[in-house]
Amino acid sequence: MPNAIELLREDHQKVKDLFQHFEGMESGDKKEIVATTLHELSIHTTVEEEIFYPAARKALEEADEETDLIDEAWEEHHVVKLLAAELKKMRAGDKRYDAKFTVLAESVKHHIEEEEGELFPKLEGHLDENLGEKMIARKEKLQKRPVSSAKSRNAKSNTRSTENKRNPKRRGKGRGKMAAGRR
Repeated sequence: MPNAIELLREDHQKVKDLFQHFEGMESGDKKEIVATTLHELSIHTTVEEEIFYPAARKALEEADEETDLIDEAWEEHHVVKLLAAELKKMRAGDKRYDAKFTVLAESVKHHIEEEEGELFPKLEGHLDENLGEKMIARKEKLQKRPVSSAKSRNAKSNTRSTENKRNPKRRGKGRGKMAAGRR
């Protein structure tokens, strides 16, 4: 039976290898490495949020342990998702592209250190044995999902943005005064 924690460690190593590969690139297709990394992170965070973290929270509560590490991990995922969304909108040649990816890498590496150094040791032997199988099944479904699915979500949010630009009432208060002051 697959061990849930070992599965996550394998994912961690995979993204750390991708970060290292990016750092070692002087030229080449950085966009491809970034896209692969973001895809792997998306799958990993989804599996953690949907399956692993709820099981980990339950295990910690049953062991009378604090669940702060779970809350922190959720917030770290939030930050990663924000950076990932910004990177998806950028081109590899953009001025801060490399810097943004580096900040993403540092944030994820910190997250990995906390999980592997603090959370996983607290959970050893306290998780359901079937958890790894559930995680593998979900991961396989997510891997079948096309990488471009994020583009369609961005297109929907861009449509809303465009709609807001055309409808001044949706832009918020104070906008008209600023425009009037520039005349």
